[in-house]
Amino acid sequence: MEKRDDAALTARGVEKNGVEKRSVEKRRMQREAELKRKALELGFDAVGIARLEANPHADALDQWLEAGYAGTMTYLGRQAAKRKDPRLIMPEARSAVVTLTNYFHSSGTSGSARVAQYAWSTDYHRIIGPRLERLAGAIADLVPGAKSRTYVDAGPLPERDLAQQAGLGWIGKNTMLIDPAIGSFTFIGTVLTDADLEPDPPFEADRCGTCSACLDACPTAAFPAPHTLDARRCISYLTIEHRGALTPTEHDQIGEWLFGCDICQDVCPWNVRFARATTDPTFTPRSETAHADLVELLSLEAVQFEARYGDTAFSRASNEGMHRNAQAVLDNRQGGRS
Repeated sequence: MEKRDDAALTARGVEKNGVEKRSVEKRRMQREAELKRKALELGFDAVGIARLEANPHADALDQWLEAGYAGTMTYLGRQAAKRKDPRLIMPEARSAVVTLTNYFHSSGTSGSARVAQYAWSTDYHRIIGPRLERLAGAIADLVPGAKSRTYVDAGPLPERDLAQQAGLGWIGKNTMLIDPAIGSFTFIGTVLTDADLEPDPPFEADRCGTCSACLDACPTAAFPAPHTLDARRCISYLTIEHRGALTPTEHDQIGEWLFGCDICQDVCPWNVRFARATTDPTFTPRSETAHADLVELLSLEAVQFEARYGDTAFSRASNEGMHRNAQAVLDNRQGGRS
């Protein structure tokens, strides 16, 4: 009799533990669902959660740096350890909440120098940054005492890798994060937090298949291999990150591009089929960036440039760099260097 009673007690204990475990899991699922609902409410177009761990593409980063593909962006080498293991950025962090924000407008501008779409509106850091801070606040509400840090295209964070680990898409042959629902014209924002959040399944599939449209369309052959970008040949690098004078080859390579380049994204079938214009009014194009006047740009002194473009992505290249770019575009329109 006692043995049967003991067995019954054990069974009830196991059942109780199972019920409690399911209850905890249900609460966690509800918490993560509420967090994602809040993220969408704040204006993000997609959100996922990743467990913080070593970057699975750490070896590829080492090889990329050793090949010299970073050009003059020496800070990437200095940040390599943290890019290879984001846990070093915030040692107490356990999770990364990763967001995507659609900024797509159209396939390009006409009648003016070409500018990458992400730079058509007010500097995205000023828009995404505050939203991420509010999202961090939502995490603290759901997980009392949780501490967080926010990042949007700044700091040594491997954003695209984290986005893939959070289930938001795959990294295409042009090295861009591609969300199968909205394409690659997105800003990636991240909240690192010490909250122990349930991660989403990583996006494992590579849906580029045999397509090489992005590689074939690049006018400067900046992709020595799929998934590998030689920044030194990239128009975006040349017009934004590169400092100083352009070589004759670089001068010609930028063609009509005043700032950045969208070619490898414009031709991507996932963008052709699924990219839709953003309805977010904060990303409304500004004429002075989307349709920049080259002659006027060349006439601006540093103080005037700051007043006009200080809250836009153009400030990244500086007044001197934008003068250089504008002159190159004008020269290219006239058939070569002046």
